[in-house]
Amino acid sequence: MSEPTSGLFSARTCAADKRKALRAALASGELQRWPGAFSPLVAKLIADIGFEGIYISGAVLSADLGLPDIGLTTLTEVAGRGAQIANSTDLPSLIDADTGFGEPMSAARTIAALEDAGLAGCHLEDQVNPKRCGHLDGKDVVPTGEMLRRLRAAVSARRDDSFVICARTDAAGIEGLDAAIERAKAYADAGADLIFTEALTDLAEFEKFRAAVDVPLLANMTEFGKSRLLTTEQLRDVGYNAVIYPVTTLRIAMGAVERGLREIDSAGTQSGLLDEMQHRSRLYELLRYADYNAFDSELFTFTLEGTRP
Repeated sequence: MSEPTSGLFSARTCAADKRKALRAALASGELQRWPGAFSPLVAKLIADIGFEGIYISGAVLSADLGLPDIGLTTLTEVAGRGAQIANSTDLPSLIDADTGFGEPMSAARTIAALEDAGLAGCHLEDQVNPKRCGHLDGKDVVPTGEMLRRLRAAVSARRDDSFVICARTDAAGIEGLDAAIERAKAYADAGADLIFTEALTDLAEFEKFRAAVDVPLLANMTEFGKSRLLTTEQLRDVGYNAVIYPVTTLRIAMGAVERGLREIDSAGTQSGLLDEMQHRSRLYELLRYADYNAFDSELFTFTLEGTRP
């Protein structure tokens, strides 16, 4: 098969190579930018624009099912949707695995399922189960020892050593920044490859965390939350290794959908919205229509040797 038709139905890059690439990227000294994808099509757009990776948010997967982010989704739902998104591009994908969907043994099973689904890594958090959005009030965290058991179970279940296990700590807003830093150090000692510093408030807190913790760090730049929205330059200068924009694409899309539906409701037509829409030609470009057509033509026009009249 010719090169233009390769990778039509899944990524050209295998999951193992994506995991190695993710690890190398985290050690590169360059800030890795991972917008959130709520569908394979959004993931394709993220890759086409030139970002370094893809983030798959548990809050977004819940919202896509019409559910709040309070631990209602199942491992099967998360792994299934994660597989669809992860396998749609050559970029590595990090997925939100909440608290591991249960006790430490469940966290271990979660790692196996996400590896099988083709993810490059996941993060587990230290909230109590059921959890809630990290930027809402009223959340709580488990004792450090319980989170360590969760992490050790996950690390022990990993079959591909390149699969990235990230530990998220929500302790800053509950126990204070110093306690969150101590937790992060303990999580790294337990085998976490990356620390997700959730709901820090300003640049000074990000700087303090970076100075205290000697492992790769991930920043969450979610809108309407507790963290000031920092630029990639600021995070790069502080020394963070990765930044996620977990719900940004969903919020952009849903805002546009709501405005469009209200326009149709009031005006009786969508004609005034055309300039705001992605054009059919751009959609077909992302979907590689031309390559599918070439594949179809090659499939149905060749002649097997010995069958010519």
